[in-house]
Amino acid sequence: MASTDDPTPWTGYTPVAAWDEAMDVEGSVRDPYARVYAEIERMSGDDLYSRAEALANTYLAQGVTFDHAGEERPFPLDIVPRVIGSDEWEIISPGVSQRVKALEAFLADVYGSQHCVQDGIVPRRLIATSQYFYRSVAGVEPANGVRVHVSGIDLVRDQHGIWRVLEDNVRVPSGVSYVLSNRRAMSQMFPEMFGAMGIRPVLEYSRRLRASLAKCAPEGVDDPTIVVLTPGVYNSAYYEHSLLARTMGVELVEGRDLETVNGRVYMRTTAGRRRVDVIYRRVDDDYLDPVVFRPDSSLGAPGLVNAARLGNVTIANAIGNGVADDKLMYTYMPDLIRYYLNEEPILPNVDTWRLEEADAREEVLDRLDELVVKPVDGAGGKGVTIGPKASREELDKVKAQITADPRGWIAQPVIQLSTVPTLTDDGLEPRHVDLRPFAINDGDDVWVLPGGLTRVALQRGQLIVNSSQGGGSKDTWVLGGVRHRASTQPPPEARVEFGGIGSVPQTAHPEDYVAGQQQQQQQQQREQPSAEPATHPDGPAEEASC
Repeated sequence: MASTDDPTPWTGYTPVAAWDEAMDVEGSVRDPYARVYAEIERMSGDDLYSRAEALANTYLAQGVTFDHAGEERPFPLDIVPRVIGSDEWEIISPGVSQRVKALEAFLADVYGSQHCVQDGIVPRRLIATSQYFYRSVAGVEPANGVRVHVSGIDLVRDQHGIWRVLEDNVRVPSGVSYVLSNRRAMSQMFPEMFGAMGIRPVLEYSRRLRASLAKCAPEGVDDPTIVVLTPGVYNSAYYEHSLLARTMGVELVEGRDLETVNGRVYMRTTAGRRRVDVIYRRVDDDYLDPVVFRPDSSLGAPGLVNAARLGNVTIANAIGNGVADDKLMYTYMPDLIRYYLNEEPILPNVDTWRLEEADAREEVLDRLDELVVKPVDGAGGKGVTIGPKASREELDKVKAQITADPRGWIAQPVIQLSTVPTLTDDGLEPRHVDLRPFAINDGDDVWVLPGGLTRVALQRGQLIVNSSQGGGSKDTWVLGGVRHRASTQPPPEARVEFGGIGSVPQTAHPEDYVAGQQQQQQQQQREQPSAEPATHPDGPAEEASC
């Protein structure tokens, strides 16, 4: 423990020109961080580095890795948590829930009567030209009306402290395994703070997901057979797929394990065929059914779309959701919330120029060196140009691309993402972060996991938080749970087992089986789905991708 005369890990910590979530501009500690600040202040620098090293060794031993430039590396988890006060969460949670409800309504409409087009809310050409709009699934009605069973809504906090939606991920959002593994590791590092701060738990995610999937089973099925469909062991998010299957108590299958007979889906087992009622797929649309989509795909199974159309199987998330992830569609979301819900958006968008509009395009082309330009169907940060950091050659290239295909691009201002104290080789320094809250929709209610995936840009001044771009993550602590007397014993969340080798006590509560390790946000084997990394001022993205 550091003495009063010694410098503490906080010595020299100075917020940059962004909203710092731990300190205000006067250097005063913000209320949610008071306990964390005091706990770290009592340590010496060596103590803090020692805990960080123990945390890193834990992740390395357990194989929590991510893909960086084609190489699997241990996933960096920073020792300082991201803390969100209960009052802030009371904005974020209903804001995410509202967003999901509007996305559900839009998807039902766009694959149905398209009233939003007839009423002039969304241009018909926008839908027709979206890469992820599939006419082949128009008219397919999900059993309980849910298309977005799981969503990841990427949020950033701007320089004024305002939470904004960066993008929507409703295809196959991933990353929740990092949330679970981060929590387990951090609750072991700081058991006393978990007891004293009343941090809301995250362990009920798997139970909630399983219950939601059971509710979307075909009509008349009381005890549905649920499976998790994975591209296979070589997929970057395979651990997440296996983790969720194990913690939900359902089978993990590959496309070769499934077959369709007379419009029904079965899985092959050692005891023979068994009918499948719900498929939680972690395979991208184009690879799900070679009869309807890519004929060369072996990741899905022939006949899945027909079985879904007949109402004999539910595919979660629904095929075709990607039209709502289109970054141009994102610009219409505030209007769609007003249109479908008759409510004002709780969480605003980032200001965005639609480059297919002549006036907007002219303004952006004149200000390319000031703005961020990104492709509407991009993922993983690919194709994003940050004007102030781009060379003249890069700006000329993107100008030509915009001129040739205006519909394929949007522009946004450079946003200084909020910062959180992060341990670096030079001590604690502010680093930019984003947040991906995960939401589960069971048809009656949208439940938002208290916390979510916080990604952090580990390089000084870097706005790219995506792990594939060198970023890491933080455990996200939402305050507001029941406070307990501080204890040196690890809280219940620390008793989660990792991997499939360690035994799990059979008397443990099912939620205690939740563990998490790897993930890698963009799960598709050949192309990353929907979101994009926070490559730019807007922060995060990536299905998404860590």
